[in-house]
Amino acid sequence: MSDVVAEETGYDVRQAARSVFNGLTVGRARGFVQTNVVLLPRDHAADFETYCRANPAACPLLAVGVAGDPGLPSLGRDIDLRTDLPAYLIHEGGAARRVDEITSCWRGDLVSFAIGCWFSAEAALAAAGIRMRHVELGIQGPLFRTDRQTIAAGPFHGPLVVSMRPFARQDVATVTAITGRLPRSHGAPLHAGDPAALGIDDPDHPDWGEALRPTKDETALFWACGLTALAAIEAAQLPFFITHAPGAMLVTDLEESAS
Repeated sequence: MSDVVAEETGYDVRQAARSVFNGLTVGRARGFVQTNVVLLPRDHAADFETYCRANPAACPLLAVGVAGDPGLPSLGRDIDLRTDLPAYLIHEGGAARRVDEITSCWRGDLVSFAIGCWFSAEAALAAAGIRMRHVELGIQGPLFRTDRQTIAAGPFHGPLVVSMRPFARQDVATVTAITGRLPRSHGAPLHAGDPAALGIDDPDHPDWGEALRPTKDETALFWACGLTALAAIEAAQLPFFITHAPGAMLVTDLEESAS
């Protein structure tokens, strides 16, 4: 990925997002924790927090903000959630539109939630010499709705969403052990092999991201994914909320080794 800066930090990525960067954060700022971001009206915040805490593998909460405050000081210096993600989705009236910043539509009742992201595991895997083909390709990889249901809270309910990444068969045990030590990045994979076991009938057409099939020497590994939160919010039919655009995460100042 030609726009990745060597030894860049989470702060560097956030500053780039404030100016020109509006792409994927996969492979960026290795070693710094990345998060999904959800912005909800205050009236729904308590139920949503309960939902996340009831489903910690998919929705590991790293921070909850104060209504109307676009900062998350526990995650990094000078964070402004209105500008510091490469791209956002504004969900309104059952439709979503992608934008590069949300200053003009910020509201005083919005509560921010930062939910752990698998991208944060990449530095640990790279340090162990694990090949990550999705990083080589510069893609996020496929994400799927499964037939497994999450624990509901208030109006929030719905299917578990998973991410898939293929790894060489000889690396599966190492990948499982490394990611198992990173609960803020969804922990160990919940399934390996046949996607049909998760109710995924067509792996060539993911619900989000890009199709990526394992080769004959690879195994598909599936992790619980933070987009589970998006599925739950959609099921709750909220009239207005904001999320990160898929693959365009908040990159924090937290070091992955602290996970």
